[in-house]
Amino acid sequence: MIRLTELKLPLEHAPEALPALIARTLGIAPGDITRHTIYKRSYDARKAELQQVYIVDVEVPAALETTLLTKFAQNPHIRPSPDLVYHPVAQAPSRLQERPVVVGFGPCGIFAALILAQMGFRPIVIERGTTVRQRTQDTWGLWRKHVLKPESNVQFGEGGAGTFSDGKLYSQIKDPRHLGRKVMHEFVSAGAPAEILVEAHPHIGTFKLVKVVESIREQIIALGGEIRFQQRVTDVLLDDVADGKRLRGLTVLDLATNTTYELRATHVVMALGHSSRDTFAMLWDRGVSMLAKPFSVGFRIEHPQGLIDRARWGKYAGHPLLGAADYKLVHHAKNGRAVYSFCMCPGGTVVAATSEPGRVVTNGMSQYSRNERNANAGIVVGIEPVDYPQGIDDLAEWQAAFGETDGLHYAQQAAAMARQQPPQYHPLAGIVLQRKLEAQAYVLGGSNYEAPGQLVGDFIAGKPSSDFGSVLPSYKPGVHLGDLHGALPGYAIEAIREALPAFGRKIKGFDMQDAVLTGVETRTSSPLRIPRGDDLQSLNVRGLYPAGEGAGYAGGILSAGVDGIKVAEALALDILS
Repeated sequence: MIRLTELKLPLEHAPEALPALIARTLGIAPGDITRHTIYKRSYDARKAELQQVYIVDVEVPAALETTLLTKFAQNPHIRPSPDLVYHPVAQAPSRLQERPVVVGFGPCGIFAALILAQMGFRPIVIERGTTVRQRTQDTWGLWRKHVLKPESNVQFGEGGAGTFSDGKLYSQIKDPRHLGRKVMHEFVSAGAPAEILVEAHPHIGTFKLVKVVESIREQIIALGGEIRFQQRVTDVLLDDVADGKRLRGLTVLDLATNTTYELRATHVVMALGHSSRDTFAMLWDRGVSMLAKPFSVGFRIEHPQGLIDRARWGKYAGHPLLGAADYKLVHHAKNGRAVYSFCMCPGGTVVAATSEPGRVVTNGMSQYSRNERNANAGIVVGIEPVDYPQGIDDLAEWQAAFGETDGLHYAQQAAAMARQQPPQYHPLAGIVLQRKLEAQAYVLGGSNYEAPGQLVGDFIAGKPSSDFGSVLPSYKPGVHLGDLHGALPGYAIEAIREALPAFGRKIKGFDMQDAVLTGVETRTSSPLRIPRGDDLQSLNVRGLYPAGEGAGYAGGILSAGVDGIKVAEALALDILS
C-alpha cells in the first residue's frame, strides 16, 4: 500500500472529494484505486478557511504500486505504508512454571500484563488500589464529601491516574515499531470508539475508560493472568550476586486483611505511577539505583470553553465536526523559567487528585463528550533538581515529608551527596518539595480539601480575590478564593505572572480578569528516574524492570502503554534466554 500525507480539503466536503484528491495526487484514474483507508485526520486553522488534513493508505494493483513509488520516490508525502501489525517477540512454552509479576495496574502495568498474557506468560498483577468501579465511588467520596481514601483515589487503583483525566491518546515519543497503534487497537477492541484510530488528537474520557479498563482486565484473566487488588508491595527481597543484586521476591501487604505474605518472583515489572512515594522510598532504602529528575509545578486555569473555541476556530467555533478546541502554549520567562500549558482538558473539569491526607493536588479531567462549560489546563513551570531541598539546611522540610527519623536520615544523605564533585541530588528530594507545596495548598484552601484559588486578573495584579466573576470553578470539593502568591516558590509565581499576559496575546482573552487559577498542580510527572540498561532492567538489580511514568519513562496514557509493551517484551525474552 501507499501512504499519502498532507491531503487537504475544505472542512465540509463531499465523501467523494477525498478519493478524487487521492487520484489527482497520484495522477491515476479513480477506478485504479482498489480502496483507501484514513489513517489520521486533523484540522488546519492557520488560514481563514479551515481545512481538514488527511493521511491515507491507498491500495492499488501491485504493478501500479511499484510504478507510483518509483515515480514519486523523491516526494516525502508519497511513501510506502508502514507495517502497523504488532508481531509478538516470544511465546511461552506450555511447561513454563515461572510467572512474571507486574506491580501497578495503570496504563503501563495494564499493557505489560496484557502483552505477557497474550504471549502465554500468565502474569500476576499486584495493585494497591481497588477495582475501577470501586475507586470511582471512593474518588467521588472525596469530591462530594471531603473524605479521602489513601489507597483508592485518583492516583491509586485499576486504570491508574489516566482513568481520571482527559483520556488523551497521543504522544510525541519516537515509535518506529508503531507500538502506539497496538495500544490504540487494544483500546478499540475493549470498547473504545473506533474513531480514536483516525483522529489526530484522540481521547476516550473517564466514563468510557472505566469500561475499557474492565474489558482488558477480563482479557488478561481469560488468558491465564491474575489480578490482585488491595495488595501493596512493602519490600523487595534481594540476593547478592557477583555483579550486584538479584530479585527473588516481594513482600506484599494485603490491605483487605492486613496480613503480609511473600511472593516469589524473579522477574518483576515496577509500573508504579508517579505518586507511589512510599514505594520509591522503600526501593531507595534497598539500594535500587535512582536519580532525581526535573518536573513541573503550577496551577490549573479555567476559561469559558467558548472563548477557546472562538480563539482557535474563529467563525467555525461550535461546528459539530470540530468539537471543543484545545491549545498548547509555552513562554520563556525573563528569569529563565519555561512556563507551558499541560494536560489541557477541553470542556472538562478540574479535579481533586491528592492521594495523601492533609494535602491538596489538582488535575484535569474530561468526559468523551467534552461538553462541560469550562476549558482547563495546567499552567506549569519547569523546575530542576537544584531547586529541591538539598540537605540539613532544609531538615524541617525533609522531616515533614518523611517523618522525624527517616527525614533526618535522608537529609543527611542529601547533604553528603551535595558535597560530592560534581554535586549529586537526592532522588527523594523532589518528593519533599511536592509534599511541602501540597500541604501548603491544603492550609490555604481551608484545611478541608478545598483548593486555594485566585482570579487571573487579581493574580497578575498581586491582590487577593474575594468573589468569582463570570467563570465559576469546576473543582470539587470547592475553591477557597484568596492569594496564591505563597502557594509556589517565588520564581514560579514570577514566571507565571509574566506568562499569562503573553498567552493572552496568543489566545485573545486568555488573561481575562475572571479566569480562575486553582492550586496546586504538582503531579505533572515523576520527580525521579529509576535508570535501566539496554535490557530494560534496573542497573543494579537483575530481574527488576522499572517502567512507565513513575520510573521516568513515560508521560501519559499512550507513552505509558508503549513502555509497558517494551518492558513486557524484554522480560519475556530474558525468561526464555
